[in-house]
Amino acid sequence: MEASRLEALYSALVAYGTDRNSPAWDALARVLKTTSGTDEAVARLLPPDEAAPEDTHTAWRRLARELDRLASHDAGTDHALTHWLRRHTPPPPSATGNVIGGNSVLHGPSVQARDIHGGIHFHAGTERPRSPAPRQLPPVTARFVDREADRRVLDEVRTGTAAHASRIVVVTGLAGAGKTALVTHWLSEHASGFPDGHLYADLGGHADDEDSGPVPPGTVLEAFLVALGVQSVPAGTAPRSALWRSVTSELRLAVLLDNAFTAAQVRPLLLGTPTGLTVVTSRNSLTGLRADGARVHRLDGLPAESAVELLATGGGARVTQEPAAAREVVRLCGRLPLAVGLASAQLAVRPHRSVSALADSLAHGDGAVGTLRVDGEAVMRTALDLSYELLPDASAMLYRLMGLLPTDRHDLFMLAAVLDGGRTPDSAHQIDMTVQTLLEANLLEETGPGIHRLHDVVRPHARRMGEEREERASRDRSLRRYVDWCLATSAAAESILTPSHRMREEATPGDTAIATPLAGPEEALLWLDTHRNGIMGAIRHCAHAGWHTSCWRLTDLAWPLFLRLRPTDLWIEAHRLGLEAARRSGSRPGEGRMLTSGAIGLRNAGRYEEACDWYRQALDMAVADGDVRQQAQSLSGLGHVSLLALRLDEARAHFEHTLRLRESIGYRRGVALTRRRLGETALAAGDLASAARYLRDASAELAALEETYEQTRVEALLGHVLDLGGEHDEGVRRLRGALRGFREGGSRSEHWEGRCLEWLGTAAESRGDPADAAAHYEAARTLFRQLDPAAVERLDDRLRRL
Repeated sequence: MEASRLEALYSALVAYGTDRNSPAWDALARVLKTTSGTDEAVARLLPPDEAAPEDTHTAWRRLARELDRLASHDAGTDHALTHWLRRHTPPPPSATGNVIGGNSVLHGPSVQARDIHGGIHFHAGTERPRSPAPRQLPPVTARFVDREADRRVLDEVRTGTAAHASRIVVVTGLAGAGKTALVTHWLSEHASGFPDGHLYADLGGHADDEDSGPVPPGTVLEAFLVALGVQSVPAGTAPRSALWRSVTSELRLAVLLDNAFTAAQVRPLLLGTPTGLTVVTSRNSLTGLRADGARVHRLDGLPAESAVELLATGGGARVTQEPAAAREVVRLCGRLPLAVGLASAQLAVRPHRSVSALADSLAHGDGAVGTLRVDGEAVMRTALDLSYELLPDASAMLYRLMGLLPTDRHDLFMLAAVLDGGRTPDSAHQIDMTVQTLLEANLLEETGPGIHRLHDVVRPHARRMGEEREERASRDRSLRRYVDWCLATSAAAESILTPSHRMREEATPGDTAIATPLAGPEEALLWLDTHRNGIMGAIRHCAHAGWHTSCWRLTDLAWPLFLRLRPTDLWIEAHRLGLEAARRSGSRPGEGRMLTSGAIGLRNAGRYEEACDWYRQALDMAVADGDVRQQAQSLSGLGHVSLLALRLDEARAHFEHTLRLRESIGYRRGVALTRRRLGETALAAGDLASAARYLRDASAELAALEETYEQTRVEALLGHVLDLGGEHDEGVRRLRGALRGFREGGSRSEHWEGRCLEWLGTAAESRGDPADAAAHYEAARTLFRQLDPAAVERLDDRLRRL
């Protein structure tokens, strides 16, 4: 149970424990009887009737904790306790205050005492609520039947694994067996057992096109660590896997690794802790994971009766009227939920077609019964072909075009752009109706509001239909429109999130496609996150097709994707392709942008030597072209790498040169940011007076420019420097002001909030207040627990020294 449910259980025990003749008490007795099979000592925790009130409340608290512990390991207790709480949760207490007598009401902290000597102080806590736990499971489908025996197997893994052992289960089976649907339903039902969240990754184990394939475990680890709040992800699979195990230790977390290819792909992603659960789905058995303690469970087709029930969701009374034909249909479908669901959809869209006719079509399609009995793949192909042939012309054309696009997510604006550039007023409405047809035919899945994807089995079929039935000119036109849509919407996102990044000499792309409307920063960032793979697919296609200008321009426009979401591997790959494309197109400005932006990605990945090489190439070009602004950008990058490597004299020289260049062209924002870097360099060298001078100037300039986020970061650094230099009052004042900024509004940042709290703790420690220092260190530690494990170790050392 989650903490809130534990409190609800304690409140219910207190509320109903006083009346042992009530229905609630009788129901509780039945719950305790259920638990006795697991732990007979639980019933003995009930307080005796003659116990004092304070002893009674203590006993209820102990019983609530014990029941919570049992429920996390025993499915029977979990079910019985959830059912009892649902029926007997007491009403919430009144929010009007505590009535003392007459009309007197107290609010907030209060003390009841006879004599008080000295003073009473109330201290507001410095901790803030944790970010919501990630809940990444795909939406559950309403058309889900049976699987009771398979659920019991999963229950056994959840509750029957030894206390010290990792909990891992592999669900394997044929394509279309419903592996993901089963696991998603089961994990959703037991969400309370995983209060720290659900993580999900499609490992792409059976993608068969040239541009995709199994997802590297390092890429998945990066996404998982970012989802848990880690802001600094190391390069390489091994260090990411080690950090993953550290961050998730003691977390009650469920991880679904969908569509795995090999045991080696999965192994770096395992939690390695008994408090979490890892569920893997794969068409392969992945028997190699047995050595890691995994239980492998094969998921076969549905029982015949359940498969017929699923067929009846679309066939209705016809299935009841033709039971033999219905059994033949599900047999030809291998009783696989996806195939049966497709057959059911065919009956739904053809209300006058008999079940016998459907069975005859399946029997005489390309997929013969012999092939079905080998691996089931022909059944899927037959079902997909039949579903495709039943589509209206508009839906069939959209299906083919979706299969050709290098993306894993589709929305209405994208599809409208691909069909006609999005310029027909009612195109979005018409496409919505066409998409609904594909959804009803089970050829498309909805993954979020207005976002759809082709199923893993369906996508290769859709691509084959596109390649076979669309003319070459039509294929090229659709892909050109898709790339133009990516350019237009990426440009819109860039103008919202990083307007200062826009290349002035380049026209905004979008003359041939209408961008997806983006209402503000949050929506722009969500669009980039949702379509990151599609943007990367477009960049790859441009590189392959020789669309060089579009390749580097799209990479440049996607800058806020790389800056804010930091997908390191995509960042580096995109800029390598973009750099080559800029050179092939002959664009000197494009080449310079690819070098400096790509160098940041290399720097963040810890590839300092390669990053410096890119910065030096950019610097040489900028000097040759007389581009002062680009020279400054390259020198600043070289300085930052030197600062990170603690080559302080070299860093200072680069930053001073950068400052002179930016002052010469009147680039005020760049001047302020360079002074911040000089302040950081002086701080690293122990020159607090120079650090304070640089940071004061930077803060004033950024305030004048209304650069709120950058100014708040400078204020935090300045506060820390002033405190270290003995100006404690002003330093603490600035740190507290920055802390407020990082907790709310456009400057919100948990990483910088943690840094402020740690520096406030340092300030309290320096003035001889260990209690206040400990409170700030503990609050910072809570934030850094998932953001920066190295910071947690540093804070632990500080707390031990207090």
